[in-house]
Amino acid sequence: MLPESPALSAVRERHRLRKIPGDFKKAYKGILHDVGRVVVDYGLIAEGDRVMVAVSGGKDSHALLHILLDLQAKAPVNFSVFAYTLDQKQPGFDGSSLVAYYEEIGVEYHIGERDTYSIVTDKIPEGKTYCSLCSRLRRGILYDEAARLGATKIALGHHANDALETLLLNLFYSGKIAAMPPRLTSDDGRSVVIRPLIAVNEDTLAGLAQALQFPILPCNLCNNQEGLQRARIKRLIADEAAKNPVLMDSAKAALGNIKPSHLWDLALSKTGD
Repeated sequence: MLPESPALSAVRERHRLRKIPGDFKKAYKGILHDVGRVVVDYGLIAEGDRVMVAVSGGKDSHALLHILLDLQAKAPVNFSVFAYTLDQKQPGFDGSSLVAYYEEIGVEYHIGERDTYSIVTDKIPEGKTYCSLCSRLRRGILYDEAARLGATKIALGHHANDALETLLLNLFYSGKIAAMPPRLTSDDGRSVVIRPLIAVNEDTLAGLAQALQFPILPCNLCNNQEGLQRARIKRLIADEAAKNPVLMDSAKAALGNIKPSHLWDLALSKTGD
C-alpha cells in the first residue's frame, strides 16, 4: 500500500512546480491561454472548489496537474487541487515515482487501490479492447473517491485529439454523434467532471511532458493491445493532419459549431436553417 499525503492547505506558495525551460515558454503560454479560456467559457472552476485531478501517470494527467496548480496561483478565484492515483493492480505497476514527484512539488495526494485488472481481463475476450470496461470501472471508482475525499470537481486529462478521436469512433462504430464535453455532470448528479485540456493539442502536451520530465507510467492494458479501433483512428487523424496543417484547428471549431437542422435526429431537426 502506497502512502497517502497529509492534507495540505490551499496556501499557494506551498507548491514547488518544476520550472518551464526557456525554449518552451511560448508554447506553455499558449497552453495556459487555451486552458484559461475553456475554464472561463464553460465555468469549470468556481470559488471554493476542491478539484481532484485523476493522475494515471501518463503525460496528459501530469500536464493537467501541473497546469491547474500553476493556474491556482494566478486565478481570480480561490480553489484547491489534489492528486488522486488509482492502482488498478496491473502487473508491474509501481507508483513510487509518482509519490516521489507529489512530494517534490508539495501537492496533496491520495493513492487508491482496486483490482479492476482482474475484472477486465476476465470479462473481455483476448484480442478485444479493454478500454470501454476499464474506463467505466475506473470512472465509478473516481466518483466514489471524490465523494469520500470531499472533491467538488473531478478533473480528467482528455485533450483535443481525444475529443476528435471519440467523435470519429462514435460516428464509425457506435451510430451516434458524440464527443467529449468540457464539463459533464454524472447521471446521478453527484459528480461534476471537468476537462480543462480539451482545447489543447496532444503534441503540445507531449512537449510539456518532455520539457518537465514528468515520471511517466505506462498502461499495461491498453498499450499492449495491437489494432485497437482508437489506435486506427489516431493514425487516420495523423495521416490527414500531415496533409492539412489546420486540421485540429478546424476540428476544434467544428465541435463548437453544431448545426442540428443539418442532421437526421428527429428530436433536434427542424425545417430551414
